[in-house]
Amino acid sequence: MKAIRTGLLAALLLALIAPATVWAKDAAPPPISKEARAKGMAAAPGLISAAGADCDPSDARIIGEGTDPKTKVKQTAYEVACKASEGLVLVQKGDAVSAFTCIQADQPQADGKPSTSRCMLPDNSDPNAGLSPYIAKAQLTCTPDKVRAIGQSASNTFFELACSNNPGGFILVTSSPLRLDKPVVVNPCIMVPDTSNLKCELTDRATQLAVVDRLNAQANKNCTIKDGGRGFLGEAQSGKSYYEEACSDGKGYVLIEAPNGALADTIACADADMILGGCKLTDTRQAKTEQAALYTQLSKKAGFDCAVSGYAPLPGKADLANTEVVELACSNRPEGGIGFFGATASDPSAVYDCAHSELVGYRCSLTKPSASFASLTDDLKSLGRNSCTVSESRVVGLNAQEKTGFIEVGCSDGLQGYMLKFAVNPPQPMKASEAIICAQAGEINGGCQLPGNTPKKS
Repeated sequence: MKAIRTGLLAALLLALIAPATVWAKDAAPPPISKEARAKGMAAAPGLISAAGADCDPSDARIIGEGTDPKTKVKQTAYEVACKASEGLVLVQKGDAVSAFTCIQADQPQADGKPSTSRCMLPDNSDPNAGLSPYIAKAQLTCTPDKVRAIGQSASNTFFELACSNNPGGFILVTSSPLRLDKPVVVNPCIMVPDTSNLKCELTDRATQLAVVDRLNAQANKNCTIKDGGRGFLGEAQSGKSYYEEACSDGKGYVLIEAPNGALADTIACADADMILGGCKLTDTRQAKTEQAALYTQLSKKAGFDCAVSGYAPLPGKADLANTEVVELACSNRPEGGIGFFGATASDPSAVYDCAHSELVGYRCSLTKPSASFASLTDDLKSLGRNSCTVSESRVVGLNAQEKTGFIEVGCSDGLQGYMLKFAVNPPQPMKASEAIICAQAGEINGGCQLPGNTPKKS
């Protein structure tokens, strides 16, 4: 993270602001003369343009002018109110113009005393309101209760937000100077380490983790979150944030929050080992054991004898909306499978061994490819091709319209292999319907291509 400037405005205005301009925060500001307003409105358009700011001025005033004691360069400060946007303090030093927001100008001094550069114009009476269009552009649901200016770099301005309708706190990152035609980014405070110069100060860690309670209510998992059972796992490049909740009944979940704050998905901790290192607050061993036992029962019911020793949830498909897809590893057989388990007893279920699972769109990763050769050998035998023991295989492709698929197999004796044809209609069982010798399979998606199945060059 690049260093950010927090005291630059105060340094620029040190020679310009008279002590008489300091007033109590809850008191009305001193009156502004017509002359100060006239000078401000006359200078505002040119200064806004020179600073590169995004502001349609509705009011302005000259704050003061003087000479930098070190450089002897003249500098002048102005306050500008912008229509439907954040007010600005513009400081002209020689030919250069620097722009700061009224929120920055309103920050207390290092000793805690009120700022000497606070905005006074009536249209700038609520500096926080000026951030509303930037919050809206970031698609953040937030009514600012408190706002803190953190600082700015050469390209960005940083604000901390505490929202009355969205607990947890956020860091709002805008351009420097502020422009609505530039990107606006929001990061939850929970993402920012306490050691960062962008750390949040308006909310504590407990408040920042309150988002877990909101997501828990949306998840509807009947989880009573135990003490210390809220955690933040990280953020993905998609902008989604990942939280963990540990429940009093021993279960736990990963709650995925979309960039707009809505719940995007909920994943049981037992299935979340591959998500940002998995759950940290939940002991998943018992849950995994129970889930493996359930998959063992479901597999046997579907006609696939598998004592499940490991499993991995897989993404589902739109045409199987009520079906859970899981890869299975088995302790009682070398080859695992891909299970399609219906959500209810009336929904169809099936398990495809790893030899055939690619024909239904899923490749096994928990089973070695060679473990599937015996199943393909059995396919050949079921069609009267008893001389070939499969030693290699290749999924050729799927004809979605005809609901057929092809797998090429090679034989251990080095003789020509076959192209196996299957009827594919998940979650129905799959059965080999034809074994075509490679010499006659040239019209099937380019024909056989495994080394032992191609003609030898003379």
